[in-house]
Amino acid sequence: MSLFRTKSVEQSIADTDEPEFRLKKSLSAVDLTVFGVGVVIGAGIFTLTGRAAHDVAGPAVVISFIVAAIACGLAAMCYAEFASTVPVSGSAYTFSYASLGELFAWIIGWDLILEMFLGASVVAQGWSAYLGTFLQQLGIVLPPEISYGGVVDLPAILLVLVLGGLMTLGIKESLRVNLVLVAVKLFIVLFVIIAGIMFINPANYSPFVPDSVPTESASGLTQPLLQFLSGLQPATFGVGGILAGAALVFFAYIGFDVVATTAEETKRPQRDLPIGIIASLIICTILYCAVAIVVTGMVPYSELNPSAALANAFAFHGQTWMATVIAAGAVAGLTTVVLTLMIGATRIIFAMSRDRLLPGALAKVHPRFRTPWVISILVTVIVAIVAGVTPIGVLEEMVNIGTLSAFVLVSIGVIVLRRKRPDLKRGFRVPWSPVLPILSALICTYLMLNLSVETWLRFLIWLALGFAIYFAYSRSHARVGTGASLDPTKPNVVSPPKE
Repeated sequence: MSLFRTKSVEQSIADTDEPEFRLKKSLSAVDLTVFGVGVVIGAGIFTLTGRAAHDVAGPAVVISFIVAAIACGLAAMCYAEFASTVPVSGSAYTFSYASLGELFAWIIGWDLILEMFLGASVVAQGWSAYLGTFLQQLGIVLPPEISYGGVVDLPAILLVLVLGGLMTLGIKESLRVNLVLVAVKLFIVLFVIIAGIMFINPANYSPFVPDSVPTESASGLTQPLLQFLSGLQPATFGVGGILAGAALVFFAYIGFDVVATTAEETKRPQRDLPIGIIASLIICTILYCAVAIVVTGMVPYSELNPSAALANAFAFHGQTWMATVIAAGAVAGLTTVVLTLMIGATRIIFAMSRDRLLPGALAKVHPRFRTPWVISILVTVIVAIVAGVTPIGVLEEMVNIGTLSAFVLVSIGVIVLRRKRPDLKRGFRVPWSPVLPILSALICTYLMLNLSVETWLRFLIWLALGFAIYFAYSRSHARVGTGASLDPTKPNVVSPPKE
């Protein structure tokens, strides 16, 4: 009954062959790359660029994106090594189970559920807001009571229900729709970059790194935990502003880790998972930097609109028709983010249910579609309710703290598994280990400390709830402890489902 008992890599892989829980292997490196780009490029590219440039970094925001990409790339390499070594659904949860032990696995799985449930709900509400803007530009006005900010956010609910149905039908079918929407999104982003070049004024890049100025600091529960602990006062612009901008835009990259949740449905996971994770991050970095250069060249950074930088940059030059195009791109872009986060949530819960840390009945796979249909329905209903009737804007930082905590444990887990199981075949290896994984863990911890005190308090409450469930149910039902797991040296004894 040790809290740190591990589930062997061999056992994790053997469990994927249980006919009762077997998922369909249909994904390629291209599918995974599209999957990653689909979730990473969302509202951030339309709004976060302007906010970071206007508030903290100026034109040097492009350096902020590069710094954030390097930091995120370290975590991405750790994910790539783990995913190619343990090609099983569950992402950081499964990796932690194999290296750090059951208690850490439960913590990270519980955190990932928080990240993806809230993330999908928050983005669905953002999708509803952009849809309302897009329809208004077409002359269509939705009743305020049933639209974004109303009593019930009906568009958000309908979006989640449609995507939930698609997700239940199959991962390949979901990614076909995702591919079309990502193509639309990328076309619009590239079109904006190319069109924006014509309006660049080189004078707007001077000064490229504005002089540092002190800024009014937050207080009480809204101040960053680092400021609360150290008493350091924040500053904007200058070198400090570039680093502050990197901490801000780091969250525009979050999502590549969801690619690892599809490991079990990948045809050649040792080869394709590292490609999908790293390629999606590289593509997104190039696009983010290009947008940053164009937007800060079109409009002086001090005049950028923090909430809708791209649309207002073109309006600044009299090109108001571009606002409609950008709103359409945002609608397409956020659709892929919601879909990808919902798929990620189902795969995390599926892995935890198969291990009996959550009720095993949830992990049933549909005999025809080969998808975890019970969990898909559960995720769809919960996300639809939260997105439709809950004002969750204040909980957005919870998504970030859940993600960063996963990054920290995965980075540490790479080092631990290297020492425990040097014999395992690894399709990808993090170079200069353990230096780079340690650096990844330190950077992610620093970013966590920049989140507000109230976010940390909510996070601790969520963890307390998770510990209660673990000690009341999960610890005594886990297959690792009860011996209910299949022995990888013996043939399967469960008959395959009838067609």
